[in-house]
Amino acid sequence: MSTNVDDRSLAGRFRDEFLRWKNGSVTRRHFLGVTGLGLAAAMLGGTPTLPGRASAADLGRRVSLATWPNYHDPASFEAFTAATGVEVDVRAYGSNEDMYAAISSGAYACDLCVPTNYAIPNYMARGLLDEIELGRVRNFDASATDTRLASAGTVNGRIYALPKNWGTTGFAINTGRIGSGVTRWKDFFDLAQTDASGRTIIHDYQLTAVGNALVALGYSFNSVDPQELEKAGELLIRVKPHLYAIDSDYQAPMRSEDAWLSMCWVSDAAQLHRDLPEVEYVIGADGGELWCDFYAIPTAAPHKAAGYALLNFLLDPAVAVREHIANGAPTTDSRVLALLPEEVTSNRIVYPGKAALSPLEFGAAVTMFDAGRNDVMERFRAA
Repeated sequence: MSTNVDDRSLAGRFRDEFLRWKNGSVTRRHFLGVTGLGLAAAMLGGTPTLPGRASAADLGRRVSLATWPNYHDPASFEAFTAATGVEVDVRAYGSNEDMYAAISSGAYACDLCVPTNYAIPNYMARGLLDEIELGRVRNFDASATDTRLASAGTVNGRIYALPKNWGTTGFAINTGRIGSGVTRWKDFFDLAQTDASGRTIIHDYQLTAVGNALVALGYSFNSVDPQELEKAGELLIRVKPHLYAIDSDYQAPMRSEDAWLSMCWVSDAAQLHRDLPEVEYVIGADGGELWCDFYAIPTAAPHKAAGYALLNFLLDPAVAVREHIANGAPTTDSRVLALLPEEVTSNRIVYPGKAALSPLEFGAAVTMFDAGRNDVMERFRAA
């Protein structure tokens, strides 16, 4: 990024407007209008790479995206449509298993999807993802990406997915209702059966529901050991009568205070804490998940040109900076990190220290379709 006086002035304007919006001095509409693509692009010393209206005939009228709840700024899709004339159909899934099932079966013929790191090998085993044509994604810069985060998208030296966000999975706790001081997944399951009985949500998602139960018992988040899984299943079934819900879309009940405690992804935690400061986020001191989400083009995508256009658009730092402010998850792109206000980059929910991350594990591909783990999850749901 250029560092001349004009660029620093623009960066300051962006951060000032962000703080005004954060403090309630201006509306979200004003913030998005003032800090639109033009200002963010000027901060980068260039112009966003947008597919022009002249190419709309090649792109078609619609592009479909398989992604996660509360994960994008709707203004990004509005801007893409304004630039191209292509409407964005967004379908949110609660788990990688559900997204994989929809794509592999053809139930949702999407043009772009957002799988998590551990799911990518399973897509590749079925030949469900295209190799990324980097010449069509000019906004991707490999040098701006942490190779540890990007590595899951590369198979046998070929790139099949480009990183979007990284993050953690912890739990959200309403300290106004329960109090604070809990630090471990063991505490989470104890609270669910005591002070938060009837007010607790566990993900409807095998990886994290089973994985965090394993961690609470002192085992690896990725364990597929039958004896360890049996004990994790017993814990989940024991806690089930105390639950408010088994659900991966938990923001609404946490906001209404119908729920006080929930398994939580960092992006949701940042949004909840921003609006409800009493809702705190805990990364398990005893372990848990570290993850990275990727953009990928399904082999069966019906509108690949539009899929690539949307992918390229979303990876433009001028667009991604507002995406990351909206969804709260940490960015994988150092260019975007340089644009984010200090209030975001210093937020310890979003960017925790290395000590908080050290007990965490990236999800392992074997867990996705492991019969033992899936059996535990089905018994938990049915109990």
